[in-house]
Amino acid sequence: MNELPTELPNTPEQNAAAANAVAPAPAAARAEESYVELLQRPLSKVVIGFLLLFAALAWSTHNRITHLRQDVARSLQKGDATSNETIALARQVLEQTKELQAKVGALEGRQEKAQSQQLALEQLYQDLSKNRDEWALAEIEQVLSTASQQLQLAGNVQGALIALANADRSLSRADKPQFITIRRAIAKDTDKLKALPGIDMAGVALRLDTVIAQVDTLPMLSDHKPVAPSELARKNGPANSKPGAAAPAPNAFTTGLQRLWSSWTGEMWDEVRQLIRVRSVDTPAALMLSPGESYFLRENLKLRLLNARLALLSRNEAAFRSDLIAAQDTLVKYFDTRARTTQAAQGTLRQVQSNNLAIEMPTLADSLNAVRTYKAKP
Repeated sequence: MNELPTELPNTPEQNAAAANAVAPAPAAARAEESYVELLQRPLSKVVIGFLLLFAALAWSTHNRITHLRQDVARSLQKGDATSNETIALARQVLEQTKELQAKVGALEGRQEKAQSQQLALEQLYQDLSKNRDEWALAEIEQVLSTASQQLQLAGNVQGALIALANADRSLSRADKPQFITIRRAIAKDTDKLKALPGIDMAGVALRLDTVIAQVDTLPMLSDHKPVAPSELARKNGPANSKPGAAAPAPNAFTTGLQRLWSSWTGEMWDEVRQLIRVRSVDTPAALMLSPGESYFLRENLKLRLLNARLALLSRNEAAFRSDLIAAQDTLVKYFDTRARTTQAAQGTLRQVQSNNLAIEMPTLADSLNAVRTYKAKP
């Protein structure tokens, strides 16, 4: 480091004093200069020490500021990472909250459904806990009402008898004296149904089904063909001799002549019979039916018989007899009534037509009124 100057500039006062004063001696001047040097050396060391101290302080401060900046940067980075983690956790919490809300909503819906089911079960339990007699009578009333409707609409007598028997059996199991009136009414209606004339509905329907199945095989008037001579020869035989008559003595010439004449006349007669056919038919148009018309005629006859079967099951007396009459007229007009199959079909239809469907069916009003009267009692 550069040393301080040995001489200091004089102030104006000192210059004035020096001008007025007498110049000192050389010894005194040297002593004063050494004193000044002694004073200047410690001051320079202090300044140097102060500067060194200031530099160390500045360096320490700079290091501290640098470390502080690094710490602040680390803190900021940690804060950013923590903030990101917090945001991610907040999103997860939000999603979980939404899922929990959805689950809570579903649970609330299930709880409401369970409560409604519980109320329904309680109501059902209350209904089931009612008097058993009321339930039994309600069931009997329903069965009897259905049987009465079937009896009036379809004439189902057997179904009505079964319904009455089941109702009486249910009342007998209860074994209560207050049901005696109802059982008497049921027995009365049962006797009415049993007194009705019986009609074998299944048997009649089966006969109609048999005739329907035979329609395709019944011979029609338009189906007849001329008989071949060979068939006539087989039917007539070689000779038409009377049984039991005594045969004359054979003569060879006479016998040969008779055989020749019989053969020639027989062939001529067969030819004449094939050329001319005489038949008595009430409806000549039946002989002129084409194969297509014959097919539709058979199908129409089947439909007539099917309609008669439906009318039988529904107990429609007018439709039943009308369809049977129309079917029989068709058989007479267009089919060969000399054939055994046609005669058998006509006989079956006459048997079916002899059944009487116009039977007034009784009602089950006595049994129903007895049940309803008992239920109306307080």
